[in-house]
Amino acid sequence: MSVLVVANVLVMLALLWMLYRMQQKHVKFTHRVFAGLGIGVAFGLILQLVYGVDSPELATSIDYFNIVGKGYVQLLKMIVMPLVMVSIISAILKLKDAESLGKISGLTIGILLITVAIAGLIGFFVANLFGLTAEGLTQGAREADRAAYLMSREGAASGISIATTLVNLIPANPFLDMTGARDTSIISVVIFSAFVGIAGLGLHRKQPLVAERFDRFVEVAYTVVMRIVTLVLRLTPYGVLALMTKVLATSKFADIFNLINFVAASYTALGLMFLIHLLLVSFFGGNPVTYIRKVLPVLSFAFTSRTSAGTMPLNIQTQTHRLGVPDGIANLSASFGATIGQNGCAGIYPAMLVAMIAPTIGIDPMTPSFIITMIATIVVGSFGVAGVGGGATFAALIVLTALDMPVALAGLLISIEPLIDMGRTALNVNGAMTAGFVTSRVLGQTDMSVYNGEQELDVDLESAS
Repeated sequence: MSVLVVANVLVMLALLWMLYRMQQKHVKFTHRVFAGLGIGVAFGLILQLVYGVDSPELATSIDYFNIVGKGYVQLLKMIVMPLVMVSIISAILKLKDAESLGKISGLTIGILLITVAIAGLIGFFVANLFGLTAEGLTQGAREADRAAYLMSREGAASGISIATTLVNLIPANPFLDMTGARDTSIISVVIFSAFVGIAGLGLHRKQPLVAERFDRFVEVAYTVVMRIVTLVLRLTPYGVLALMTKVLATSKFADIFNLINFVAASYTALGLMFLIHLLLVSFFGGNPVTYIRKVLPVLSFAFTSRTSAGTMPLNIQTQTHRLGVPDGIANLSASFGATIGQNGCAGIYPAMLVAMIAPTIGIDPMTPSFIITMIATIVVGSFGVAGVGGGATFAALIVLTALDMPVALAGLLISIEPLIDMGRTALNVNGAMTAGFVTSRVLGQTDMSVYNGEQELDVDLESAS
């Protein structure tokens, strides 16, 4: 290890220690998250200016930074499946009514699908407004490799249909799905957990003594898992610092400037869809300013980590402890939102690519029949999109293949993919939280005293004890 790498690692350790000192002084969790974000941006820019993106010293330093950044994301992924399972079972047992589960699931999925359709329309029309086109894009070695890889995945995407998608959601081996082996694993675990919860409800009628023991077991398991969640979420400021440092230090700004029109159009579309979310929150009785203030830490982590699934624990905690959404609705909306109806990855991104490609192959994209077909394809393709970095690419493959369009364009955007994917992931997570809030408001279950209060996340309350 060179002296320069050692120096970089020591600086990172010093910055992490600063955040730890803030925690020791009981600085609010939200403030620590944004401190980590700001410090990461500054340190990443300094590293890039000093070393340059392609520096071997920088690459080695990032490997060590990843122990904190990627390590934190891995810990979040570790608790996703246990959290989903015990939360869903616990929520169903508290509902005491399987019919309520159907209403919550139907409303949540419906909201996610409606918003992904709106997101697709926004992405499509923004791309046309900015005059984006596939013509004239240059292809380097890295882009060519990416295009070849995407074309190799085209066969898998072409096999996607409504029927196969629905079949894939059904858990054939719930223990395999608990490992996250499939793109639809989270939804499959939700379905399996729902069966367990409904079976538990049935025990109350036929074997009340057994049901009582089962309820106590689930309560203990839920308490233990939530304690693990609290311990992991305390590490959020450190993870955000390391992740943001990597993003800024390794981004090639020259590539970004070459495709700045696409970046600008993407963030315009993302911003418009965020406004749609806020309008929904406002329409159903939530103060949009309060909403933004309370969800910003979650969106900041989603932005830096680029993983909707990894953000689930923080998503659920924020819904329940800051937005007043009941446990059951929060868990279902976060679980469904990680793989169904992702507004950014499955809505805006594929629609923008369609708008860019269609004119180059002789299709008039502005005909109503084409737009309706595209939106229907986007909605169907949004089922089972993996809630991790790269999910948008597979969603684009599904849509482009279904519309009989070339898929290589997605490979030409690889240089700016991380930058755009950060915004898309934040929008995905916000869509899930919006669906949870709206569902709870429609069912009259939102605790508005919590929504309008000043509660911090449990991680903050715990750290102060």
